[in-house]
Amino acid sequence: MKNRLKIERAIKNMTQARLAEAVQVSRQTINAIELGKYNPSTVLSLKIARVFGKNVNDIFFLEETD
Repeated sequence: MKNRLKIERAIKNMTQARLAEAVQVSRQTINAIELGKYNPSTVLSLKIARVFGKNVNDIFFLEETD
């Protein structure tokens, strides 16, 4: 699964730590999601999308190989 998390954070001028605090996970979790090393749960995906005022599909998406 690919994501636009880093881009969305940059648009809002938000650090990984601030996003992590907003969705109640560690900064390391946010980093792993951005690097594609960890796929977030549905609940976490929804929380992240809510922070940015977006739909989950605007931030997370599948590629042909997924």
